[in-house]
Amino acid sequence: MGNGGGDGEAREPLVQKKLAEKEEQLWMGYLSTFVAVCGSFAFGSCAGYSSPAQAAIREDLSLSLAEFSLFGSLLTFGAMIGAIMCGPIADLVGRKGAMRVSSAFCVVGWLAIFFAKGPVALDIGRLATGYGMGAFSYVVPIFIAEIAPKTFRGALTTLNQILICTGVSVAFIIGTVLTWRVLALTGIIPCAISFIGLFCIPESPRWLAKMGRHTEFEAALKSLRGKNADISHEAAEIQEYIETLERLPKAKMLDLFQRRYQRSVLIGFGLMVVQQFGGINGICFYASSIFEQAGFPATTGTIIYAVLQVVITALNAPIVDRAGRKPLLLVSLTGVVIGCLLIAVSFYLKVHGMAPDAVPILAVVGILGYIGSFSAGLGAMPWVVMSEIFPINIKGVAGGMATLVNWFGAWAVSYTFNFLMSWNSFGTFIIYAAINVLGIVFVITIVPETKGKTLEQIQAAVNG
Repeated sequence: MGNGGGDGEAREPLVQKKLAEKEEQLWMGYLSTFVAVCGSFAFGSCAGYSSPAQAAIREDLSLSLAEFSLFGSLLTFGAMIGAIMCGPIADLVGRKGAMRVSSAFCVVGWLAIFFAKGPVALDIGRLATGYGMGAFSYVVPIFIAEIAPKTFRGALTTLNQILICTGVSVAFIIGTVLTWRVLALTGIIPCAISFIGLFCIPESPRWLAKMGRHTEFEAALKSLRGKNADISHEAAEIQEYIETLERLPKAKMLDLFQRRYQRSVLIGFGLMVVQQFGGINGICFYASSIFEQAGFPATTGTIIYAVLQVVITALNAPIVDRAGRKPLLLVSLTGVVIGCLLIAVSFYLKVHGMAPDAVPILAVVGILGYIGSFSAGLGAMPWVVMSEIFPINIKGVAGGMATLVNWFGAWAVSYTFNFLMSWNSFGTFIIYAAINVLGIVFVITIVPETKGKTLEQIQAAVNG
């Protein structure tokens, strides 16, 4: 009995030592993820800019509502261009090269906005930041999924969404005290950190293997897994999978319609449609005006909104690889539907002059419930699943097209939101609720669970 206790005491420091060694080995993976998600923060800065800056830009540059709506929606139009071009760029010059291009476009765009004296320069800047944002939205989750160990892949990929939310929230909060020109300059900071940091981290091992750069592939994998890690099994699995793909012809756009890829394309594209057409960018871009229309202080509402989405998304990250992708999507979509219905009821009561005291309360609870629920799964999971679901030979084409679908949805919602609200404020949110109900049906019937599987196992199961 005594020896058993001694063994237990001896075993505990040994376990702690092994855990410490494992953490030490993975430090390059964590650093690489940090550098990549600086691009996600830059993305969030772009998305969060228009809401706090709207009133000041319209006043300083004498913009009409239509001109500002064009400015707001050009971000998502630029993101569509970035999404189309980033897949081939990431395949040609690597994931790091694509992130450098994205950073450069964002910096140029922010400077154009800062120096703008009229709508033309403002719109050009917005288009350029949109391009960088769209490219980041594709390449960051792909890069993280390709460098992460399978046991941490969901959590690390979710950091992409956490930093997007953080970027949006920081822009919302500091936008209440900074001028719109200074706020534009703050968007350059994460781009600069990302650009410099990319010189300190390895390229994606899977991309290096695909390009036939075997020495660099092994060095990058060794760097990411730790100098004492045994990478032989993982390296052999990656090489074997890529050699199988090498025997297939180079992917073209029409290849996405082949029977063997139909399910992965349907899942990847379908989740992007569900995420965007449920109304997120209408609420995100015009949160301040929604709070004002509902009779709630815009600054207070925006700050609560900003803090809530970061907290919920951050709390969600540790459970992605335990709870699974599918349950989180279903819980998230259910909450989003309830949030939409509460906002719809609020505007219905306002339009018909009923229960005036309840209108702002229902609107705030609905908006915060919507954004909290969205952040709990629907924000991150489509990107996590997209980064996992496509075989590497079509990942550039399919990932770029899925991101394009996402940004087309973002553009459509952000451009039409103000017009829909003018048409019928409560009807707008009923439409969004109905789309999210269809999303629940889609996830239940089509989307597989991918937690705890290697990328190769997932793709074999879905496309096999």
